[in-house]
Amino acid sequence: MHIYTSLTTSFSLSIVDFLLLIFCLSAVLFYCYGIYAAIASFNHADPIDINFHPPVTILKPICGLDGEAYENLATFCQQQYPNYQIIFSVRDPLDSGIAVVKQIIQDFPQLDIELVVSDRTIGTNPKVSNLANAVTKAKYEILVIADSDIRVGTNYLQRVIQPLQDSSVGVVTCLYRSIAKGWVSTLEAIGIATDFHAGVLVSNQIEGIKFAFGSTIAIRKQVLNTIGGFGAIADYLADDFQLGYLPVKAGYKVVLSGYIVEHVLDKSTITNSIQRQIRWARCIRVSRPWGYLGLIFTYGTVTSLVLLMATGGSIPGCAGLLITWVMRLVMGWVVGVKYLQDPCVQKYFWIVPLRDFVTFVIWCCGLFGSTIEWRGRQLRLTKDGKLVEITDDFAKVLSS
Repeated sequence: MHIYTSLTTSFSLSIVDFLLLIFCLSAVLFYCYGIYAAIASFNHADPIDINFHPPVTILKPICGLDGEAYENLATFCQQQYPNYQIIFSVRDPLDSGIAVVKQIIQDFPQLDIELVVSDRTIGTNPKVSNLANAVTKAKYEILVIADSDIRVGTNYLQRVIQPLQDSSVGVVTCLYRSIAKGWVSTLEAIGIATDFHAGVLVSNQIEGIKFAFGSTIAIRKQVLNTIGGFGAIADYLADDFQLGYLPVKAGYKVVLSGYIVEHVLDKSTITNSIQRQIRWARCIRVSRPWGYLGLIFTYGTVTSLVLLMATGGSIPGCAGLLITWVMRLVMGWVVGVKYLQDPCVQKYFWIVPLRDFVTFVIWCCGLFGSTIEWRGRQLRLTKDGKLVEITDDFAKVLSS
């Protein structure tokens, strides 16, 4: 009887402790499903029809120089693909990226490459205006859009356009592994590979994805015109999200390709990195508010540590921490190391728990506020994710 009473006392939990335990359990379930989703997704090979190679136009918006810019852009010129066009577009005639593009044109004279320089603006998002200026020169029905910091292999085009054989598919997009420069960018890359992409795989497995990534967006002109062209997304910060979301609303499917591109992350200060990630967090919050709130159930690394402290190092607290952290690390390894083969995660896998705490802080910051700084501009996010320029008069109203 005495032993039973002692055990009961040891395992007694307050309401707060019980809620924390629920958060830990939900996170463990998420980690388990993340492992399953990764295995299911990557063990499913995309069928490749070598006879399906319709002509493609690649749109590459340029704004300044990314790290290893020439190397990144050159990979799109080395495709083992019979017929494709590349359009580089720049808004500023003095943009530093123009010299790199001209070098690309000189080094690949056999390719159909064009540089468009135009300051025409169709909305608040300059990248979308850049794309709208480029698409006017597009010769082909299938468009492939990829950010300038993306690097690909020679079989990239052949792989990513395969799902478009199905007329119900409106958009194809890709996950990415990061090539990070410096410890700040490495920490950011670890979060992308082991947390963000895990969430994408879970979403894809449960309901299919309803968004796209700037790493790759393959879309037909017909689908783009159906959603209203680039003008329909010209005022959104998350233009890539909208290029997936709007086609889904129009009745098309978004397919996550099995092809993994590489994303070059430049060196960054911790301030710039945090500001950029908070901007992304606020963008996700306004784009998918309930999904953003639901992320609280996935931060098991944090909640299990709080549970341990709240229970004074009790047996349930210790067990909760151990199980949660083990499953978190297993998911991080399966997604980041085994399948994405992300070099940052492979080298610094032990940083995953630290990165989780940083991610949680960023999530908390993303819950509040609607102002962001982007390329030196002060902007405000509306409830539906659109960007509004903050003028001097508007800034005075906000501060009063």
